Amino acid sequence: MVIGSAVASIILVAAYVCLRAGIVSQKTIETRSDTLQSARVALAMMSADLRGATPLSQEFEFVGMSRAIGALETGNLDFATHNYTPRNPHEGDFCEVSYFVNQHPETGGYSLWRRRDPTPDDEPLTGGNREEIIQGVRGLRIDYYDGFEWFDKWGDPEGKRANQDPSLLASNLSGMPEAVRIRLTLEAVKPERKRKDTDGPADAGKSGEPPLVLEAVVRLNLASLANSSVGGDTTTGQSGVTTSPTQPGPAGN
Repeated sequence: MVIGSAVASIILVAAYVCLRAGIVSQKTIETRSDTLQSARVALAMMSADLRGATPLSQEFEFVGMSRAIGALETGNLDFATHNYTPRNPHEGDFCEVSYFVNQHPETGGYSLWRRRDPTPDDEPLTGGNREEIIQGVRGLRIDYYDGFEWFDKWGDPEGKRANQDPSLLASNLSGMPEAVRIRLTLEAVKPERKRKDTDGPADAGKSGEPPLVLEAVVRLNLASLANSSVGGDTTTGQSGVTTSPTQPGPAGN
């Protein structure tokens, strides 16, 4: 009886360990799948806005900046798009758009946000409504293609091109890029609420799971027309978007 009880105990413990491992694996797979789907939706939103991108204003046609929030490397985008359906009177399909990363008030982690303002004014980089796109951001890198090479910045938000010969300016200081490359890095597990006894992110970057990395390359359909002329009719061309949940390969056109 003693030997039989010992063997039964070993079998029960082994069965419990296997069952628990299976449950944990299933939860991990489901969480990564949900995060991956949310990331694809976020990239699809950014891609749709960029395909309809148009100059924001005379001072800021298109602005892309890289910045650091603590140890997080991220980027900002400011432009205007025709990818907007009017919802209120006196609105058109022209809408100011911004994409940026900011800290989430509950989890303490970082989220991707979008600002939209369908009522243009004298301050094209502010105003409008903000909405959270996706949580658990661990990095956002944005590069810009002028037709010959890639840049990590675009535009002239500091006014460096004032009173300078346009022919002597770098190609990424004016006009619009031909294409934009977005690399989004996310936590594989859903961020939890911030602990009450701490001021920092709850378990941010400590899940043990490797992060998810997705990349998209988007061609701006209206860029060529906007760079060659001011005003007039606009037409659209071919566009391409590629996404991958793995490490991206070498930069390409």
